[in-house]
Amino acid sequence: MRAVVQRVHGAHVTVEGQVVGGFEGPGVLAYLGVTHDDGAADVAWMARKIWDLRILRDEQSASDVGAPVLVVSQFTLYGDARKGRRPTWQAAAPGPVSEPLYDAVCAALSELGARVERGVFGADMRIDSVNDGPITIVLDSPR
Repeated sequence: MRAVVQRVHGAHVTVEGQVVGGFEGPGVLAYLGVTHDDGAADVAWMARKIWDLRILRDEQSASDVGAPVLVVSQFTLYGDARKGRRPTWQAAAPGPVSEPLYDAVCAALSELGARVERGVFGADMRIDSVNDGPITIVLDSPR
């Protein structure tokens, strides 16, 4: 499982002209990608890491200050562009595998106490965010 996590000062997801998730003020935006062999251990690890990662101001985590977390599914995190000009997506798990794991990460964050906002899995989404810092961290769950 892979996530690109950003410290933001507000973020929103729009689908077909409607805002479906987001928040104003300090928080975390996490783009989440799933690969073929991800499972429950990756879900638990990723949720805990996103929630406890000390990337907010004054080295605080979202869990320290109760900051919201916007989680957006993004299979393109597993794109491979090392050869040619067109990325391949072979490492990204298909929807029937990745959607339940995306849902599970969101649920695990909620269980940890996070206010979770979400994108719409598989939708064509517009993400508006204001990077703060900027701080961007790439997380790969341990294998």
